[in-house]
Amino acid sequence: MAAFLATYALTAWLLRHSRIGQLVDRPNPRSSHSTPTPRGGGLSMVAVTTSGVIILYGAGMLSGPLTAVLILGGLSVAAVGFWDDIRPTSITVRMTVHLSAAALAVYYLGSPPTLRVGDLVVSLGAMGPLLGVLAIVWSLNLFNFMDGIDGIAASEAACVLFGAAGLGLFMAGCSPVEVAPALIAGAACLGFLRWNWPPAAIFMGDVGSGYLGYTIAVIAIDLAQTSAINVYAWLILGGVFFVDATLTLCRRLLRRERVSQAHRTHAYQWLARRWSSHSRVTVTVIAINLVWLLPCAAFSVIFPQSALWICVLALAPLAVCAYYSGSGRPE
Repeated sequence: MAAFLATYALTAWLLRHSRIGQLVDRPNPRSSHSTPTPRGGGLSMVAVTTSGVIILYGAGMLSGPLTAVLILGGLSVAAVGFWDDIRPTSITVRMTVHLSAAALAVYYLGSPPTLRVGDLVVSLGAMGPLLGVLAIVWSLNLFNFMDGIDGIAASEAACVLFGAAGLGLFMAGCSPVEVAPALIAGAACLGFLRWNWPPAAIFMGDVGSGYLGYTIAVIAIDLAQTSAINVYAWLILGGVFFVDATLTLCRRLLRRERVSQAHRTHAYQWLARRWSSHSRVTVTVIAINLVWLLPCAAFSVIFPQSALWICVLALAPLAVCAYYSGSGRPE
């Protein structure tokens, strides 16, 4: 509750000062909005989540490695994102920071040493750390790609974080302390969502989207090694973003397009234009998370030997829907 209220109040303060400082996102041919809107509101989530992590560590409730990763790596990702919000930054600089933050997380937290495939437990060996770094980098860029209409990124992050915390508390035997970072970050998302709900009064910007993607990936890697919340459960929980972003990226690569160039070809962007509504798309994403993906993730935790096939079952319909909704289709 404290995280929710603090983020709510801090976002209101940022909204006022973003207007004064001209930190405004002005519409362009690639935008999904039509009016100038303040951006950089994700700073509130960064500040509140970081403060919460420090308080937990000071109270002896959070390990040193996880605290270091969430603070050092998270703030590095947030800083380069905020700088990009102010002045466009080269992809080389952004990727260097992202890879460094991901490597820091894997170095301190490790990565899952094995992967269950049916009844087999496959050792990842030296591939484990590499896959861990790539997964973190993809997660933080995925949220950046998918933060294109009002409310979608904050609501998706809240669904994933609260969903994972719920699975941990009620099915994976986690203590409240183990899922506390997820609860704090999720509450911060809800506090920000009050101002970002369609029609958005403020955008989170790269400072918020990259930070959320990084934080979710770090918490996932930590809990995947210390609890029964397996990697497949996390893939399922973030299925809407994972499927749409991955399918869009693959189709653009096949057309040899510059993947770093801004575009409006994700499925959610096509739907927002087709339905002439951001709120309808965002509500649809929330409904998919709650009605379909959360139960599938729960089954993957209850039946870990079948988690891979449950993951395929959960994501396959989303891939079909995303494809026919226009994911990656040229404008």
